[in-house]
Amino acid sequence: MRADLYPATGLPRLCFVSYRQIRQMALPIIAEYRDRADIEVVDGSFDVALDLARERLERGQVDAFVSAGSNASLLRRGLSAPVATIQLSGFDILQALIRAREKASRVGIVMYGQTLPELEAVKSLLNVDLRQYAYHTPDSARACIQQLRADGIEVVVGSSLVVELAENAGLVGLLAYSRASIRQGFEDALELARVARLEAGRYEQLNTVLRTLQDAVLAVNQSEQIIAINPAMQRILGLSQAPRLGTPLSAVTSDISLQPTLERGQAEHGVVLRLKGRDWIANRTPIQEHGRTTGAALTLYDASTIHEADNSLRIQHRRADHAARYHFESLRGSSPTLLRAVASARRYAATPLNVLITGESGTGKELFAQAIHNASPRATRPFVAINCAAFPETLLESELFGHEEGAFTGARRGGRRGLFEAAHTGTLFLDEIGDMPLTLQTRLLRVLQERRITRLGANHAIPVDVRVIAATHQDLTDLVAQRSFRQDLYYRLNTLRLQLPALRDRREDIPALAQHLLRQSLARLDVTHTPAEALLHRLGDALQRHGWPGNVRELENLCDRLAAHLASHRSMDTVDWSELQSECPELLMAPSDLAAQPERASSGAAALTPTLSPPADKHQRRREQALAALEAHGGHPGAAAAALGVSRATFWRWCRRQD
Repeated sequence: MRADLYPATGLPRLCFVSYRQIRQMALPIIAEYRDRADIEVVDGSFDVALDLARERLERGQVDAFVSAGSNASLLRRGLSAPVATIQLSGFDILQALIRAREKASRVGIVMYGQTLPELEAVKSLLNVDLRQYAYHTPDSARACIQQLRADGIEVVVGSSLVVELAENAGLVGLLAYSRASIRQGFEDALELARVARLEAGRYEQLNTVLRTLQDAVLAVNQSEQIIAINPAMQRILGLSQAPRLGTPLSAVTSDISLQPTLERGQAEHGVVLRLKGRDWIANRTPIQEHGRTTGAALTLYDASTIHEADNSLRIQHRRADHAARYHFESLRGSSPTLLRAVASARRYAATPLNVLITGESGTGKELFAQAIHNASPRATRPFVAINCAAFPETLLESELFGHEEGAFTGARRGGRRGLFEAAHTGTLFLDEIGDMPLTLQTRLLRVLQERRITRLGANHAIPVDVRVIAATHQDLTDLVAQRSFRQDLYYRLNTLRLQLPALRDRREDIPALAQHLLRQSLARLDVTHTPAEALLHRLGDALQRHGWPGNVRELENLCDRLAAHLASHRSMDTVDWSELQSECPELLMAPSDLAAQPERASSGAAALTPTLSPPADKHQRRREQALAALEAHGGHPGAAAAALGVSRATFWRWCRRQD
């Protein structure tokens, strides 16, 4: 609200009825509202607070009250004045419980009026022993605190009164309210004060006030006759002059009705209203007098402001796209090969040097790149990634270096900055660098040498400060020998080299990875009847024998298939294991495994096709996989190849290869 809404009497007058704890939290917020409202702070609780509020109301010193918890309930029942309640949201309670959990594993929560049954579902998520009590008087609140103390509870969450009583009892008290809730309470109070002044002014005086509003406002009495309308609303309705007071609203427009608000006496906020070919955001507010609805007010806001806010949010989301999500803590596994790679990556993160990450597809090259960025001095700056194999040459050049307006057919008006500019002061991740065309390799080398880029169609260079992390699954030395990759660029990128191990080279990490990935897959599909641990235990060591040519990405796909299969069953006992094998050929199991785990056979696992012993090398392993898949799919090579995720030509090559 603005002060010019009330030129005759100044700013709206708010009375904040509080208690010590919430008052201290609210002081900075009260300071924010000094130029929007005259705010008086009154300390007290229960009957004392009601007496103090009634005294100020009788003196005409307040337009609206702001309070929380028990005080707000008493004020609403005991006063015929607008009272804005500082609402305690579920998010506030969750944040308070999280803070409490950091201090103790046993937490008490004492609320005014009634307990919150919904919190019982949160206890297991927070891993907290939660005790709830409700109070109606100061004495009952004190009794709740004493009971919690007797139960051995050390941390108590609640209202300002509860926090003070807890601290007096030698316990730790945490206020459940947040500054955001307090701020919203003052916003609600300002809205109530505005409506109250509309009611107090009445008719001509009310219209004088409303004419100063930029927002469109219209008010009617209980008979839906117009008692106030401002010029902004007149313009929206296409009226050349204000209608005479007392004119039925239906006689002015058939597009607006406040009858539902008059009948229900309930406010509606943020309603989309189509009026005169435009969208408006409408607030319908009942006007109360001595607890009775005597009228209603309509306020319209231009929906274009909402679109502007949406555009702003989209811009922020695009900025968030240039952020690295993964850290070294995100990496799962404890095998020596992985730990060596992580240790090297941590050392590289502390330097400004370029890094070349090599490894098979699916080994987590971009995840390592993001972790290096987040552990580097550039962590707060942009992380921009591009797959060099995903774009044709001309488009890739524009993506990397940007272009000026008119540089080529279809160029964006006004030009566009490239990813090197977007990554300025941060990190640029070039994935599949081995697939970059030779012509662009030349430009990339020049940028790495000179630290300047030139947009397509431009004749001036732009300095950039970018650390480059490149990645490839190919052997760049072979590409250099074949003259399909520049040798000088290779040595410029290969300053620091990080070789990531294949999943088959760190098999001891497979159980932990599978468990983590399967949990995520089950959670995404809302499968709760089968814990990931139980399913993986039942599968035995089949995961260990598979060759995992697709590495962690293949394991993730397998977990998604397992979760999708389980989603169609009520429990693990109803799973058709032969059907599961058809969908997941990686899980081919030996008869000895089935004999060792009879519970699988009882569930249909006996139908699983046996596999051979662990392969001695990569070629032998692939041949065994191909032959096992062929047998599992009834001798149909197409189905077997599809199950392995390879072409038919590759499948037959795997079958023939014995060296």
